[in-house]
Amino acid sequence: MAAMTSTSGSGRPLLNRRLAEFGTTIFAEMSALAVSTGAINLGQGFPDTDGPEAVREAAVRALRDGRGNQYPPGPGVPELRTAVAEHQLARYALSYDPDREVLVTAGATEAIAASLLALVEPGDEVIALEPYYDSYAASIALAGGTRVPVTLRPADGRFRLDLDELRDAVTDRTRLILLNTPHNPTGTVLTRAELTEIANLAVERDLLVVTDEVYEHLVFDDAEHIPLATFPGMRERTVSIGSAGKTFSFTGWKVGWVTASPELVSAVRSAKQFLTYVASGPFQYAVAEALALPGSYFDDVRADMRAKRDLLSEGLTAAGFDVYRPAGTYFITTDITPLGLAGNDGFAFCRALPERAGVVAIPNAVFYDHRDAGAPFVRFAFCKKTSVLEEAVTRLKSLAG
Repeated sequence: MAAMTSTSGSGRPLLNRRLAEFGTTIFAEMSALAVSTGAINLGQGFPDTDGPEAVREAAVRALRDGRGNQYPPGPGVPELRTAVAEHQLARYALSYDPDREVLVTAGATEAIAASLLALVEPGDEVIALEPYYDSYAASIALAGGTRVPVTLRPADGRFRLDLDELRDAVTDRTRLILLNTPHNPTGTVLTRAELTEIANLAVERDLLVVTDEVYEHLVFDDAEHIPLATFPGMRERTVSIGSAGKTFSFTGWKVGWVTASPELVSAVRSAKQFLTYVASGPFQYAVAEALALPGSYFDDVRADMRAKRDLLSEGLTAAGFDVYRPAGTYFITTDITPLGLAGNDGFAFCRALPERAGVVAIPNAVFYDHRDAGAPFVRFAFCKKTSVLEEAVTRLKSLAG
């Protein structure tokens, strides 16, 4: 059989032109560098330890009992949909009907893709906060939408949203705002005042909002996660997305969910059914039990991640980085400018870092349309064992010399 080429016999590229700008991800490149150099991989955001044993055993029990080994119901197993609804009610006083207003997805990534494919028509504008999780751009492109980035900029130790810039970005073609808080990669958690203005804008301009809230339980210090759906006029126009992976350290299970009005859930389900149809059957039962864990579990996870954040933040500061200590997520954004290396080019810096210091990071510029705005910023993940972070800090000290 002839080898595949990048173009067909007619000269037309094989890859759909909507995806032409998306090649191999930076994560694959940097993870390969970590393997080839023996560097510590603080690039990709996945934990290096499993979650609670009781939750793992719940998955084993479901497998053995034959629950989820065949196709689960399209909207998700009733136990998980009920658990999600109870979680939203207990945490945020948001009441959802588990039969009509909750949809289980193959992780948050599918929830994002299905939401945009369902709600965006070709030519619609979608506002996304920049820097953004890379699947946002691809999902908007697949839907035929036009990406309109609004840039978070550093000020007073955090990355801030310019609400005037957000308002100015809305046009008659704007369909929805794609919001992420707690925000990856900057670690910003939008405040009540910021969310109030976003809600007012959405109501005023009759916009839909898709909110990625997968780091909802990983907020630190005085930060508070407030779902946008709790604001006046927002429940009926907001698609809220959650996930088990980040909270329970089972990212490979790929269990996410959508909560929204019946009309919005029905629309998202119409797209989702032609993506995976269903997924993660036995794991859905286990996540239902995980969501019922006592509040002390979530407190302990948050305290553990806060300690790891502080350990890596202090190490990065000592190594010479400017550090933006995150209020949420498990990522730290740094500015490499004070180091005077690689001409403030985050890509060049990250490609050299494994050989120079034995650590892998991710250049934030890959998450920007305005690459210059992200050029000096580099992201490190701290969702690793304390011993791994301590070794990374030791290695990074070589930069300070």
